This record gives sequence, structure tokens and C-alpha cells, in this order.
Amino acid sequence: MIMTTETNANPGFETAIFGGGCFWCLEAVFLETEGVHAVMSGYCGGHVDSPSYRQVCTGTTGHAEVVKIDFDPAVITYRDLLEIFFAIHDPTTPDRQGNDRGPQYRSAIFATSGAQRQAASAMITELEAEHVFADPIVTTVEAAPAFWPAEAEHHDYYARNGEQPYCQYVVAPKLAKFRARFAGRRRDR
Repeated sequence: MIMTTETNANPGFETAIFGGGCFWCLEAVFLETEGVHAVMSGYCGGHVDSPSYRQVCTGTTGHAEVVKIDFDPAVITYRDLLEIFFAIHDPTTPDRQGNDRGPQYRSAIFATSGAQRQAASAMITELEAEHVFADPIVTTVEAAPAFWPAEAEHHDYYARNGEQPYCQYVVAPKLAKFRARFAGRRRDR
């Protein structure tokens, strides 16, 4: 099933799509973010219809692992989501996050509107001007193509597999960083 970014089943909600390495990390963080209604792991930006995780992991389909975030802009702005996104991953490493390597782990923003594209580009310019990162930001800002949901075993991955070594060494530190830096943006639990 193709899920496009032009439609959102929740009137008044908007959709953001971010790729920042493994989608399990991003999903865990954004599921705890206030104003976020839903988060779905999936694939975006490639040339194969309905790709599988196994295909995407080869690095040959052109897809990035992403999360599709449905959010209420009356509660959290797109800019707020961008700030979280840039804080929880390294936007300066091409085709890599930590030990995860390949084009599927690239830093990418798939804008669902012209306003999102402008906001994302402006934030990158601002972060570069403020020298927030020691190296140049390589995050791409692209118009969102079709979004392909990941297989069911990838949804709520951290919640279901938090004790696995990858989750403990990769996902948990990003979640802890979010919780410390954005405590005021956390969903009431």
C-alpha cells in the first residue's frame, strides 16, 4: 500500500518525514514528543515500489529509512520537530549514523509542503551560521515522494525490543538525550 504525503486522515494535523539513520531511533523519540499523534517507520526517496527492509538494507534502492510523523501544529510546530531532529542525530555524516553505514542511513528531510521545505532550509542555514556543528551539515531537503511503510516488526521496535544490545547502545542514548534536552516537549506519561 502506498501512503502519500499529500493526505492526512486527521484534519488539522500535518505530516513531517525525517530520515536520520536507523528509523528505530527516530521513532522512539518522536513517540514521546508532545503534539505527535502518530509515528510510522518506513522508506522514502528511492526508485523501487513497495521496497522491503531487506532490499533497502542493500543500499541499492535509493530509499532512506525514515519516520512519518503526524503532528498537531497547534501543540508543536514543524520548527520544534526540526530542532529535535537535528539534536538527536548527526547531520554532518554522509550516508552514516554511528556504525550504520549506507545511503539508507542518510540525513534527509522530505518536505510535505513548500513551507516545510523553506523552514528546513532556513534551519540548516541558521545552524551553519551559528556553527552548531563542527562539520558542514549534509542533510538533504527534498520534496516528499511516496512513503512506503516498513514491515510490522519495525513498528514500536524500541518499546518491544528495548533490552536488545542495539537498542541499549544506539536507541537508548538518543532517547535519553531527547528526554534531557527537551523535557518540556515530552508527552505526559
